[in-house]
Amino acid sequence: MNKSISDSIIERHVVLVSPEVHWNTGNIGRTCLGANAFLHLIRPLGFSLESKEVKRAGLDYWPKVKLSVWDNFIDFKNTIKPLAEEVVLFTKNGKKPFWSMPSLKRLFLIFGSETKGLPQSILSMYKDATYHIPISDDIRCLNLSTTVGIALYESLRP
Repeated sequence: MNKSISDSIIERHVVLVSPEVHWNTGNIGRTCLGANAFLHLIRPLGFSLESKEVKRAGLDYWPKVKLSVWDNFIDFKNTIKPLAEEVVLFTKNGKKPFWSMPSLKRLFLIFGSETKGLPQSILSMYKDATYHIPISDDIRCLNLSTTVGIALYESLRP
């Protein structure tokens, strides 16, 4: 019997800062819906949310995604008010491996754009909250939607 995440008391928020690739965002929206997580997009976006590629990647699930779009990170932070200990930043140079994320009821998983990563202004706000997913030296990085999927589901592990 499959256990449903929808009845869980765990609250997850995926935050994409300036995402550039429409199909990554569509895939991430679908993953968020499957994990009962909220998706927050921080402008500028490298595409229109009305693009057929976003909708195609999100399939018919896209309208069901718990989506919020913010003009900038400060607006997001001041409105949602995540506690410092609830914030997890993902960067390939993060100090801690992803499996050491805190196990809290509410958690914000924050990711940068596909080509630029997270801006220094956000990294400096949460210096002690940087995490990475180990990879081999054969590649520069993982795809953003893959990274989000790994991190989101690891964060749900009891």
